[in-house]
Amino acid sequence: MSKGIYIKTFGCQMNVYDSQRMADVLKPMGYAATEAVDGAELILVNTCHIREKAAEKLFSELGRYRQIKAANAQAGRLTLIAVTGCVAQAEGEEILRRAPYVDIVVGPQSYHRLPEMVTRLTRGERTSQIDLDFAPEAKFDQLPANGSNVPAAFLTIQEGCDKFCTFCVVPYTRGGEYSRPFDAILAEAHTLAAGGAREITLLGQNVNAYHGTRDYGTAGLGDLIRAVAEIPGIERIRYTTSHPIDMSDDLIAAHADVPELMPFLHLPVQSGSDTMLQRMNRHHTIDLYRSIVEKLKRARSDLRLSTDFIVGFPGETDREFDDTLAFARDIGFIQTYSFKYSARPGTPAAILPGQISETVKSERLAALQQVLEANQHEFNEACIGRTFPVLFDRQGKFSGQLIGRSPYMQPVHAEVPAQAFGDIVDVRIVSAHTVSLGGEIVAHLPSRADQYSTPRRARA
Repeated sequence: MSKGIYIKTFGCQMNVYDSQRMADVLKPMGYAATEAVDGAELILVNTCHIREKAAEKLFSELGRYRQIKAANAQAGRLTLIAVTGCVAQAEGEEILRRAPYVDIVVGPQSYHRLPEMVTRLTRGERTSQIDLDFAPEAKFDQLPANGSNVPAAFLTIQEGCDKFCTFCVVPYTRGGEYSRPFDAILAEAHTLAAGGAREITLLGQNVNAYHGTRDYGTAGLGDLIRAVAEIPGIERIRYTTSHPIDMSDDLIAAHADVPELMPFLHLPVQSGSDTMLQRMNRHHTIDLYRSIVEKLKRARSDLRLSTDFIVGFPGETDREFDDTLAFARDIGFIQTYSFKYSARPGTPAAILPGQISETVKSERLAALQQVLEANQHEFNEACIGRTFPVLFDRQGKFSGQLIGRSPYMQPVHAEVPAQAFGDIVDVRIVSAHTVSLGGEIVAHLPSRADQYSTPRRARA
């Protein structure tokens, strides 16, 4: 008889991928995903340390699960609670101190050991299990085949970070940069394609720093994209998250040469001020960022960008913030993630002088988001009347409605036959909303990325 595993995932796409892989490693033990947390034998919380008050949100969530665990115990049922991910890595011992009812604490590089830890507990060992190892190669070597059968799939190719931005915890929770072997990634991509994936998003904390080993040396992200594009069934490729200093000429050329590579790139800038970028230890300047954008636009004229901004970083002056506003207006990002600076314990920025008040941070965030939302609204409005190939991969709110993604990652709602789920459908955009588009089917036909793009060179 199968046992239920309820997974609550916080954070980025890499955590979504990790949650799926944890489900994969537990599947041979009889665990199957469930949306009914009350009836689950294993409750797994996959955490993210990037967002504000991450630990507080975790303990609030755990308090709810504690009640479920106690109620199940009274009924004679064993329920295990596991905390995984970056908060687990950063605060493992504190989690067990504040929430001693938690059974398992596992860092991002150790979830392949979950079956062993669960087995010990189900056999009667009552000591909480904790594993915060830092060896990603061991994790990937021991994972089973990716069991994801979805139209749009995630595939982690790189983990960790060597950049040490002063605001970021990733180097401390995920470790140094590690690139998976080239052939191992291609094998997983083939498996995903065989399972029905039409789109693959290549993931990494610094995905464009990828330099995986292959038979005759190393391969960069551009090489990998070209190889994935040759896999039968794969019609769309994306990658995230990138760092400006790792945007190589070869990777930029892939945007011109590979039709399957979508014309949308997330390239975090964080600030429009060189002074702030230096304080953040970002290793790039605004001029370098602009030059990258120019090269990308020359490679593919219809390419559009999204980015990240942090406002209220320690020492940020009114003038430096104004530089960010001007930069945001000039580049015209079509999607953005913007945040107030929030100190992370153990990071250099947490002890920098010139900490900004919450009032000022809130005011600056509101002003920036007004500019960013205007950019997004303008682009969405400009999409009305255009026809996009849309990959439908989610059920809509209403009967007969499906939701998909445009090449630019906008959610697109349309009345679509149920059998179109998982297909790429040509859709004419008829309405624009704050973050999404409405459309009507033009043709339920196989669509290729170059049907909506400007003419490009043939693939090299």
